[in-house]
Amino acid sequence: MSSLAAARADNFYYPPEWDPKKGGLNKFHGQHALRERAKKIDQGILIIRFEMPYNIWCGGCESMIAKGVRFNAEKKQVGNYYSTKIWSFSMKSACCQHEIVIQTDPQNCLYVIISGARKKVEDYDAEDAETLVLPVEEDRTKLEDPFKRLEHQEGDMKKKKEAEPLLVRLQRVSDARHSDDYSLNRSLRTRLRDQKKRVAEEEATSRKAGLGIRLLPSSKEDAAAASRVKFATKFEKNRKDKRALINAASIFSGSSSSDKRRLELEAKRRKINAVSASKLLVGGFKPSSWAQTAVPSRKFSRV
Repeated sequence: MSSLAAARADNFYYPPEWDPKKGGLNKFHGQHALRERAKKIDQGILIIRFEMPYNIWCGGCESMIAKGVRFNAEKKQVGNYYSTKIWSFSMKSACCQHEIVIQTDPQNCLYVIISGARKKVEDYDAEDAETLVLPVEEDRTKLEDPFKRLEHQEGDMKKKKEAEPLLVRLQRVSDARHSDDYSLNRSLRTRLRDQKKRVAEEEATSRKAGLGIRLLPSSKEDAAAASRVKFATKFEKNRKDKRALINAASIFSGSSSSDKRRLELEAKRRKINAVSASKLLVGGFKPSSWAQTAVPSRKFSRV
């Protein structure tokens, strides 16, 4: 042993005055083998470590004592249920030192509160909790009888299908559908090959059109929208240019030649921008080169 105190605590230390004729060490010291736990053993009470079986409300201060909280309780026998003993546990709550008494109920396999507290009722709806309702005692006896089970087999199967969750049925359908791994793998590979082939064709078509992006396949909605678009004719373009020149011209008769020159330059700039935009749409050159070739606008002061 590591020390004399440890040897005495483990009851391995025999003092010099001890004689084997006097019996064991507990008898020699005049104490019980359970020490402090058996201080009321003459009254039939044993100190144990009791764990609360469910949530309760303390009767002294109305505080909640959660399930699993442990107490030093006095255990004693208070009766019998046939050959099973009924035990009583007395303890004091840590919140207000109020005494709580709980007994076992062997008939219903439960713990019953005798005094000092009340059980916290936690009811719930089985439908909201998505759980199955356990059958009552009469239904259990029907299930135990083979003849009654055979008579009500069809009705029980119908109830089972109605009560069976939707996810379970979907899982069964999925398992039956995916039982053949080879066919599923074959169809998946075929679909991937078709998809790759379609993407390659779309990329080739976009390269021929001079576009750097892949166009999606045409649809009926795209064709209808394109048919509703009407492009302006050359006559309408010339008319718009002339109307713009007229609107930009001065209303006074004494306009200088510099104003006419400025209007002509603006008209040419519009034409150059229009030609550059058309080349960009057909893939003639990149937007960067268009920006370089475009003639910048200038401000002209009147002379």
